[in-house]
Amino acid sequence: MPQRYDDFGDIAVDPITGLYRLGANGPSLATALAAAGATKRMVALLHIDIDMFRSINANMGEDVGDQALAAAAQRLRKAIPSDCWLWRLTSDEFIAGIGYRAGELDGAGLAELLRDAFETPLSIPPYTLPMTLSIGVAVFPDHARDAAGLLAKAEQALRQVKAEGLDNVGHYSAQPARGPSGDGFAERFVGALDNNEFRLFYQPLVSAHDGGLTGFGALLRWQTDNGLLRPNRFMDIVERVGLSARLGSWVIDTAVRQLADWRAQGLDYLSMSLHLDGSMLTRDDCLDHIGELLHRHDLPGHALEFEIAENVLATDARQVYDTLAGLRARGATLTVQDFGLGGLSFAALAQYPLDRLKIDRSFIRNVASDTRSAAIVRGIIAMGHRLGMKVTAKGVENEAELGFLRRNHCDFFQGYLFSAPLPADELDDLIRRRFLLPGAFAATRPERTLLLLDDEENVLRSLVRLFRRDGYRILTANSVSEAFDLLASNAVQVIVSDQRMPDMSGTEFLGRVRDLYPDTIRLVLSGYTDVATITEAINRGAIYRFLTKPWNDEELREHIHAAFRAFERRAAGEAGY
Repeated sequence: MPQRYDDFGDIAVDPITGLYRLGANGPSLATALAAAGATKRMVALLHIDIDMFRSINANMGEDVGDQALAAAAQRLRKAIPSDCWLWRLTSDEFIAGIGYRAGELDGAGLAELLRDAFETPLSIPPYTLPMTLSIGVAVFPDHARDAAGLLAKAEQALRQVKAEGLDNVGHYSAQPARGPSGDGFAERFVGALDNNEFRLFYQPLVSAHDGGLTGFGALLRWQTDNGLLRPNRFMDIVERVGLSARLGSWVIDTAVRQLADWRAQGLDYLSMSLHLDGSMLTRDDCLDHIGELLHRHDLPGHALEFEIAENVLATDARQVYDTLAGLRARGATLTVQDFGLGGLSFAALAQYPLDRLKIDRSFIRNVASDTRSAAIVRGIIAMGHRLGMKVTAKGVENEAELGFLRRNHCDFFQGYLFSAPLPADELDDLIRRRFLLPGAFAATRPERTLLLLDDEENVLRSLVRLFRRDGYRILTANSVSEAFDLLASNAVQVIVSDQRMPDMSGTEFLGRVRDLYPDTIRLVLSGYTDVATITEAINRGAIYRFLTKPWNDEELREHIHAAFRAFERRAAGEAGY
């Protein structure tokens, strides 16, 4: 007899991935659907399969397989919004769910987030493991009205996806979905253009200064009978049959026309960011075509931003240089797309007339807690600024990432934190607001901010009561991950951490903080004394001072006051803090 979806044993948390097991005394899918029905929300259920995962176990052993599975689960968990659900189903399969109303992040959007999380390979020393996901999506109540039925439909959608190849997303359909194939594709493509099957979606570009909307990035989609296809589903075939220049021309014409419509409504501050394909750049008439569009729609050149892939810039083609120089002479902004992924040399970067670097999402994903990611992003921003360029961060999804990027002087942001890509007719409310997430951009940086980290709630409460009288702005965290998020989103001068915590020791945490936020003053407050560890941490500069529990209130207050004074002396350039 087959196993029921809600009968996977009694152990709620899977020991390898740390995720809840579906139907094993953890969060209940049936309860989630009932709550969604009561609040008039839809639920998208995603059946996720790691492509070719069994080959890892077969070729590298089960130990490496378990490490890879745990790392993949961590990527999924970090990528998924906090109000969604994630379960482990079987060996290499997971279930994710999201409740939503019209206009909110839906199953397709969530699938994009999850697939984007695997753009960079996993590192399981000594192996580097590229991974892709196949995802089947079913929607409550459209496809099923109970948990078992919805799971079955999502599994069927996954089977349809995998029947056509790997690394794809498919929605449940009674008929198997068919993606484009090489046979007869040119005719099918031309017909799609003639039938207006291609769409442009637009995602806001936001200024780091005040959160103001400065423009939109245009993103291509193909509306087929089986749903919207992203460019990675068809662009390879478009390029193989020699039609990418024609599609690129359609994208530019459509986006420029939409920008002209917005600016005619008085929205003359808006710009449009477009991918400029290599086949377009090498055409003799590219510059004339874009110039004619600007003239026809009475648009200034500075209203357009063109994103160019690194591999195009690496070709060192004279025609590419001449076209880019001509666009820049007309006032257009030129941006290196997804900088860092294409191996562009510094010589090539200096050779072309470029204005911006766009940091790929894969570098931003862990900036709030990973020292290497933080160092790479800081380096890209600093390099761009030294070259006189602005820097855009792509794929900003939470306020911790936003806070880190703002503190490190990134110039523009784009990502789901502000809005999913939407059709033009669904952007009116966002355009009217103009300033997005005003709370996240508010100037709330007091002179003295103190972060307290302790996994004991009663200790945190006592410390907050003690330090509140001194007028500090106080932030509290019960875990290391929460502390990293707070540090990314706030300008913190002094940090007090417990030493013994379940996820990381205080000295290890503060050592990582030293690398991420070297200007902070870092103290350990603990009843646990390991002289060797504390001495080493002090000698390495990881901590400023070690304080013991239980504490004397007045002495502890004075130590914290001295820590703030040390920060201020160092900020003023005084030696010997």
